[in-house]
Amino acid sequence: MLASKSIIGALPAFRGVTITPIRTYAIGPAKVPAAKLKYVPTSGEYPLGYKVGGIHCGIKKDGKSLDLALVTSDLPASATAVFTKNVFKAAPVLVSRDMLTKRGGKGVRALVANSGCANAVTGKGGLEDAEGMGRVVDQLVGEKEASTVVMSTGVIGQRLPIAKIYEGIPKLHGLLGSGHDAWMSIAKAICTTDTFPKLVSRQFKVGETTYRIAGMAKGAGMIHPNMATLLGFIATDAPVEPEALKKIMTYAVERSFNAISVDGDMSTNDTVAILANGAAGGETIRVAGKGFEELKAVVTAFAEDLAKLVVRDGEGATKFVTISVKDAKTFDDAKQVASTIARSPLVKTALYGRDANWGRILCATGYSGVEGVVPEKTNVSFIPTDGSKELKLLVNGEPENVDETRASEILAMEDLEISVSLGTGGGQEAVYYTCDFSHEYVTINGDYRT
Repeated sequence: MLASKSIIGALPAFRGVTITPIRTYAIGPAKVPAAKLKYVPTSGEYPLGYKVGGIHCGIKKDGKSLDLALVTSDLPASATAVFTKNVFKAAPVLVSRDMLTKRGGKGVRALVANSGCANAVTGKGGLEDAEGMGRVVDQLVGEKEASTVVMSTGVIGQRLPIAKIYEGIPKLHGLLGSGHDAWMSIAKAICTTDTFPKLVSRQFKVGETTYRIAGMAKGAGMIHPNMATLLGFIATDAPVEPEALKKIMTYAVERSFNAISVDGDMSTNDTVAILANGAAGGETIRVAGKGFEELKAVVTAFAEDLAKLVVRDGEGATKFVTISVKDAKTFDDAKQVASTIARSPLVKTALYGRDANWGRILCATGYSGVEGVVPEKTNVSFIPTDGSKELKLLVNGEPENVDETRASEILAMEDLEISVSLGTGGGQEAVYYTCDFSHEYVTINGDYRT
């Protein structure tokens, strides 16, 4: 889980804030699977005051795939990030965390990221490489002290081809832009086994002021909180004090990037960062002040949409599964049960095989470690996404006479929901997002380095 990882469409309205829904278009890179093209946008609403871009600098072996990304802010920005809890934290995680701590989340000017090499478990040399990446960027933006977030993703245990990166950063800096193509290029540049770039943007209003927010994420395997080989970056032109931004991000990540699982593994590199440069003007948003709750709602919904795209691109995944756990004593209890179900190999393989083996769901619920679950009041159902009637599997601890044909029909859908009610009387609930396990997942990860 990261320390403090909906189907795209209409979003709930919050008091004082108007959100423009995400628009998706059936168009994208030639290699994107046909079924995923609808998640790749052809235009967007991007925040003011940022220049971005991505190029191929030579890290990836194919000689053409984008592998270096850069974001610069025209103005010093407030920034915060949530990092992996894995003990073996990668060099860029340590370097970025140290930079943000020393700056107190103020005056951050840039983010640089590479794909193809994780720069993890690389010792003192790896730390020097991560620091060097940041230092080159700092010089280009005119900063004497460290002010750049550094990210890396790819194979663990290998050193970066740092000379290629040092050469590539100045070249990329001269090519940065602020339009859709530029933002799409950084979304592509952080991909590894991803099958499509994950880019989201929208406008929103707080009071009478219009702001913009944009972000991208990468991740297809090793996705499970705390997080897993997952990178995410969000930028907004709203003015936000560092402490407010930190509280907003912590809340949002707990309900988005820390509420997803592809395979239950936790990476060494997980990082989700956010910059707020205030380029759109307006009153600075402070903790518990005007606009704080509104912005928290926007960032949470936005992060959730990005996180869902990661699950939709799970390695070998054929299904997007929402797990809703209700009537728990606490939110944490509900989330723990949902997380346990989401990472159960038996549940995930049954979903792939379209097998309505609800006993596996109940089994995972039972060993989740949550106290107070009432077996005689527990309910389990499949919720179809086509609006048809739910299929009840267990009602108040008693098994239903399940229509196996109907169950197979529901499990054949690309999207489905598993609903579990624990019967504690506490009324708390949590939602988790996951996917199935297929033969393709084994193939991808068996051949990852070759």
